[in-house]
Amino acid sequence: MTVSAEAGATGADQPPQPALRRVLGWKLLLLFIVGDILGTGVYALTGQVAGEVGGAAWVPFLVAFVVATLTAFSYLELVTKYPQAAGAALYVHKAFGIHFVTFIVLFTVMCSGITSATTASRAFAVNMVTALNGGDSPSATNPALLFVAVAFLLLVMFINFRGVAEGVGTNVVLTLVELSGLLMVIFIGFWFIVGHDANWDAVVAFDTPEDKNVFVAVTAATSLAFFAMVGFEDSVNMAEECKDPVRIFPKVMLSGLGITAAIYVLIAICAVAIVPVGVLAESEVPLVDVVETAAPDFPISQLLPWISMFAVANSALINMMMASRLLYGMSKQGVLPAFLSYVHPGRRTPFAAIVFTTVIALCLLVYVSADPQGSIVGLLGGTTALLLLAVFTVVNIAVLVLRRDKVAHKHFRTRVGIALAGAITCGYLTLPITGRDPEQYAIAGWLLLFGVILWAITYWYNKRTRATRHAAYDDIPPHGIG
Repeated sequence: MTVSAEAGATGADQPPQPALRRVLGWKLLLLFIVGDILGTGVYALTGQVAGEVGGAAWVPFLVAFVVATLTAFSYLELVTKYPQAAGAALYVHKAFGIHFVTFIVLFTVMCSGITSATTASRAFAVNMVTALNGGDSPSATNPALLFVAVAFLLLVMFINFRGVAEGVGTNVVLTLVELSGLLMVIFIGFWFIVGHDANWDAVVAFDTPEDKNVFVAVTAATSLAFFAMVGFEDSVNMAEECKDPVRIFPKVMLSGLGITAAIYVLIAICAVAIVPVGVLAESEVPLVDVVETAAPDFPISQLLPWISMFAVANSALINMMMASRLLYGMSKQGVLPAFLSYVHPGRRTPFAAIVFTTVIALCLLVYVSADPQGSIVGLLGGTTALLLLAVFTVVNIAVLVLRRDKVAHKHFRTRVGIALAGAITCGYLTLPITGRDPEQYAIAGWLLLFGVILWAITYWYNKRTRATRHAAYDDIPPHGIG
């Protein structure tokens, strides 16, 4: 027996909670996915990807798209098979039935959303200060950056609390704004390329730092570029707020991935053909440099810092919505304390989970801002990709384990070979041999240690209340390990 999406109960000692409001059709879901994937990654990290591989910066984005698509097929089978909130953590629990593993996956996914939102808050602050300074980028130690980023996260919390309709409505506006900015970069870039002497040789040139071989350089850049492709997995946590998740998810998720991949490749080609790779690699606002180089006297070029600001805002909003819904979903399943499933009776939003995730994001932001060596955006973005790649590896395995768990309704099915390829590629990209920044492992390690402490507290709490295993799981037979 699976848990009904409408059940809303967290335990015998808890009053029934109202069900989440189903407001997402295929159009809003597509904008949700495209808006989540687009944003911080391409606006802030294009230059750093170019710094790893040289002018062939489009290659890591393309490889990241292939890896993401392999995993997307596994997510599509699972979300159409189990159309509930909680995503990867729910799938892993059904596959392995081990409370600790479920909790760690839950916390890892939540942390990836929070690190992504924190990355976006920093990029938002950089773009705002850049726009207010007339295009001059601020120093990494500028105190205004931390102030703006904190204020921004609090604003995101308020919008998230207002409700999914308001949040998704804001997402629609911000997605259209960020999409217009990227299309503007593409059009201006190709206008410059056609009328001027663009450096086409750079587009196919591999120029790796520290004499890395091309394979290691591409995998290191892919590990970073993968941050630009994440976001498709967030949508499965909105399954309980979709009108018909089983029918619309496959076409919408794959369409969203294809649209964003095409935009990324075109952006990368324009960037390296117009701006020297060395300049791109050092810039925190690389696309602003592209537009200012291609059309310095064109009035619209002054708008890009503002557009970039709203683009990264969209990433933060969607990721904080995902993180809070994830906590809500697993709390409703009894894996986390019941108070995190509290739904505000007026707004019908997961109020406690929203506050909890915002506090963690603020603490992380203050921590990384205390020692701004190198690129904070690149560091947090890489950490986000590392956390998600680890989760994707497990999800690709879980989809194969759950093949023996039959459900009554029809659902999407992926091929075994695709799931295995997804597990291998995602697992490989988490390894140190890919050239990943060691500091990313340190941040991820501290976050997961915090997760272990929370798991111990939760276990103690459930033991004291004699609820170590939620009744909803009693009839779910664990498969495989357990």
